[in-house]
Amino acid sequence: MKALIAEYTVFNDPELAPEGRAMLNVLKESFERCGYEVLSPEKGDFKDEIKKIAPECDVGLVIAPDDILGKFTKIVEDNTRNIGCGSLNIALCSNKLRTGSVLSSNGIAVPEEVHEGLKLIKKINGVDGQNMRLSKESPEEGEFGQKFISGENISVSLVGGRVTGDVCLSYSGKKPLVLSVNKQYLKREGDRFFYMGGETPFSHPREDEIIETAVKSLNLLGCQGYTGVDMVVSDEIYVVDVNPRPTTSLVGICAVMEEEIADILVGSSKGDVPDSVHLNGRVSFDTKGVVTRIE
Repeated sequence: MKALIAEYTVFNDPELAPEGRAMLNVLKESFERCGYEVLSPEKGDFKDEIKKIAPECDVGLVIAPDDILGKFTKIVEDNTRNIGCGSLNIALCSNKLRTGSVLSSNGIAVPEEVHEGLKLIKKINGVDGQNMRLSKESPEEGEFGQKFISGENISVSLVGGRVTGDVCLSYSGKKPLVLSVNKQYLKREGDRFFYMGGETPFSHPREDEIIETAVKSLNLLGCQGYTGVDMVVSDEIYVVDVNPRPTTSLVGICAVMEEEIADILVGSSKGDVPDSVHLNGRVSFDTKGVVTRIE
């Protein structure tokens, strides 16, 4: 069996490449332990590499910034079994304004859009943390402003199965698998914010509410495969981003999870989503893939 694991930033974005390499390595090792030969694009045109490799493989997964993830995933869908989120759902998630509109209209708290005064400026499309800043200035083209919510930065890592009807359920009728709740480390320098990694699993007194919000968000957006839901826990549980792809938290999760992420992703693409996973201990992880056991 062969698996295409295509990570974009390793050869195409020096700023994000360390995170990309860490995720690629974790996935590659898991698929190899499960008996797959892993093929990945090397230097060269990323699109052409996927077109060349995908037809040789039994399964395929793309990791890339959200604004370009959909077009690369469509190539995988056309040439092999995609074990990530569907390209149409990625297109929805990649636009943060549209994502926020869908979620808020269905009762999920999202930071309101702000046009005047102090606001958190973010890209409408793309990786959430890039050039994110707190400012009174007007957003540049391709950006928008949100109310800044002060609170705890949390993410939930889930795996959704095949979409049936209007909710994300596997063919067997199972709900999405919750891998873990994670604490996020964010650093502020002046008016800018930087993601530094996190710890997993993270126990929180509002865990049930956090998980319920994450699952509902995934259902509403129809995400399949690995999905990361970023939140700020304040007076309410605010969803600030939905990532329809593997995130850096995967590095920490795989360090403590008994199950193989490769088995989970392939199984979920066929509608076979396990009820739960087993996590042993707790770790911190950084954006270079360095994992430190906490307990």
